[in-house]
Amino acid sequence: MGEQKEGSHVTTGGKKVTIDHVASLAGVSKTTVSRYLNGRYDALSDETRVRIAKVIQDLNYRPNRIAQSLKSRNSKMLGCLVSDISSPFSSILVKGINSVCTQVGYQLLLVDSGDDPESERCAIQNLLENQVDGLIINTTGQNDSYLLELKREKVPLVLADRCLSAPGIIDTVATENYHITYNCISYLKQLGYEQVAFFTPGNGMIAPRILRYQGFCDALHEVFGYSGEENTYTFSLEKQTDCIEKVQQFCTKYPKERIALFAVNGVTLLRVLNAVQTLKISIGANFGVCGFDNWGWADLIPPGITTITQDSRLVGEHAAQLLLQRIAGKGPKDPVYEELPNKLEIRGSTVSS
Repeated sequence: MGEQKEGSHVTTGGKKVTIDHVASLAGVSKTTVSRYLNGRYDALSDETRVRIAKVIQDLNYRPNRIAQSLKSRNSKMLGCLVSDISSPFSSILVKGINSVCTQVGYQLLLVDSGDDPESERCAIQNLLENQVDGLIINTTGQNDSYLLELKREKVPLVLADRCLSAPGIIDTVATENYHITYNCISYLKQLGYEQVAFFTPGNGMIAPRILRYQGFCDALHEVFGYSGEENTYTFSLEKQTDCIEKVQQFCTKYPKERIALFAVNGVTLLRVLNAVQTLKISIGANFGVCGFDNWGWADLIPPGITTITQDSRLVGEHAAQLLLQRIAGKGPKDPVYEELPNKLEIRGSTVSS
């Protein structure tokens, strides 16, 4: 079969390693290797187990038992991986997914990756080894090649909110980000604000943030007539003082103009509002604040915060429904990319001059 040994490392002539390679080099049948991979050790001798294990290690073989088990079994369990369970967006998303699961007798296995790509890969592997029927992933945005590999292995998979860097390859349910951001920034111009800043945490530009930033920059260029880069502020979520300093910088840069801050998400918006309070800045006519995520506190903080509403529960529901279609072998032939509409909720934090 073309296998070669290079020292202690075994190669397969550049071909993808399969169960056939393992069986051949271990001197056993594919059935025996399959028993080993499925944990049926009682049917194997200790010598055979050790030999198979060594070949698997030498070949760096990642068993395709994942896709095969998903095809042959129905565990009535779905795996759900979110990037940050502490975010209200994620918790509401999970509620939407779970509501669909309970209607059809499915259980949900939930894992939080903590926005760490390595944790994400390990969690996906663990979920699949627990024989879930499919996966809904709110990805970190840093494992595109791994997710595409799962796609090639025909693992039922739907991405929620965060798509790949090249959308349209894996089923995705998200909300519309570009146009709603563009419209929000254009609205600030209508209100008479002269300078607008884009605030974002410095922990990576995932797909929704990229689209929001594009909408922001295009609106500034086309509506305000200047570049968005000069008014982009990145800060550390680990240091509140960093956000305070960036807000102060923006205010100092334009001391005599009507200015507004746009926050890329709800966590950022909270940090910005905390900074504004610390700096004792009055929100309204000369200093506007707005941004993504219409969480419960937005209309409770005086004078009411202008926000963009994302229906993350609906994202979860649609993602679960699409995944169940895929598990049943139904749905469109091509990958689905569904964008749900967002809504601008206007409140007192952005007012006309």
